[in-house]
Amino acid sequence: MPRTLANAPIMILNGPNLNLLGQRQPEIYGSDTLADVEALCAKAAAAHGGTVDFRQSNHEGELVDWIHEARLNHCGIVINPGAYSHTSVAILDALNTCDGMPVLEVHISNIHKRESFRHHSYVSLRADGVIAGCGVQGYVFGVERVAALAGAGQADA
Repeated sequence: MPRTLANAPIMILNGPNLNLLGQRQPEIYGSDTLADVEALCAKAAAAHGGTVDFRQSNHEGELVDWIHEARLNHCGIVINPGAYSHTSVAILDALNTCDGMPVLEVHISNIHKRESFRHHSYVSLRADGVIAGCGVQGYVFGVERVAALAGAGQADA
């Protein structure tokens, strides 16, 4: 049976330093905490009859392991890879194993208005959509898009 939002959660992954959300550079990332983001995502998924599996790690390998888990047990991925966006071929390779699974990349800040090294994202090469500069509301947009794609049962809707 295909995994849809009705029978599998959305995996929401957060990369390095996002555990400090609300404390670290609030002028860039705002004052909402990661717990606030988790609550927003859970509410957005529930509005579509689904749930989320919300995680954060400062370690690239752990994020890769969770992506491998998601490909077997989840209906889609919303990922804020943080600084790994710009450096991690390993995360890209892991995401490339998620055939047919919707993947949405989220950045709280507009990475294209920041330092030039932040303008490139390896994750974007696999993502079905990229949301940047919308603050923590971007996570909600990501959940809603995964819900639409997972409900349709395809990543190209």
